[in-house]
Amino acid sequence: MADLLTDLQFNEFRNLIYKTSGITFSETNRSILDSRLKERLREKQITDVDQYYALITSNQDEFKNFLDSVTTNLTRFFRNQPHFDALINYVIPHVIENKKNSLDKKIHIWSAGCSTGEEPYTIAMLLKDKLPAPYSFDIVASDISLKSLMVGRQGFYPTSRVSGIPQNYLDRFFTKTSDGYQVKPEIRSTIRFDYHNLANDSGSKNLDIVFCRNVLIYFDEAAQKATIDRFWNAMAKHSYLFIGHSESLFGMDTKFKFLKTEWACLYEKEES
Repeated sequence: MADLLTDLQFNEFRNLIYKTSGITFSETNRSILDSRLKERLREKQITDVDQYYALITSNQDEFKNFLDSVTTNLTRFFRNQPHFDALINYVIPHVIENKKNSLDKKIHIWSAGCSTGEEPYTIAMLLKDKLPAPYSFDIVASDISLKSLMVGRQGFYPTSRVSGIPQNYLDRFFTKTSDGYQVKPEIRSTIRFDYHNLANDSGSKNLDIVFCRNVLIYFDEAAQKATIDRFWNAMAKHSYLFIGHSESLFGMDTKFKFLKTEWACLYEKEES
């Protein structure tokens, strides 16, 4: 099948995507952009690529739909279990220790690039189960995909999507329906799903824990560095950052300290 985009058009679209989101499209994944564009043109009943480019540069809603279509949303409950083991056995005890003399007994968490919500719901279930009184928590879950956020907000998952959840959590935190499982209100109420583009400042401050897993791989070095710096500025003086197991800050000029725990590797912000 012939390419939809000319070289000039491909450069225009990928430069726009990079400038607005930090996501990089190279020649090797050009076919993905091409196929996703074909889908958007069919849906909008537009045959001219340049006409569609004019549309997304003048219509913010369609531009968000376009970005949604070109991003990959692959996730599952309890994905990379060692991260969650480190969260419960190492990070939470240290965060509690840092807060013992503080009036703020709430742990503030950001799940950045949350996709359809499996990650923040996993965190919420674990903390509901393991977090001792008088501590509580809140989670902001953000993504660039509006469709994914809608799934997360609804909190409904077909049976095939809940296979990684321990049975006791499934029984406690979900309601079984005829065609799947619905997250119970006690868990949904702890999470605020919010549209956010990681190319921009989130406005968050004093976050204790940030999860941003398998997102940086879509950015080039400059966009990765800018994103990591924004995380640093949004995080509390003593806080923790989880990135994907195949991602690394090695070689990056960053203030985060590499932390190897018994369960998994992560990054620590330690600021006097």
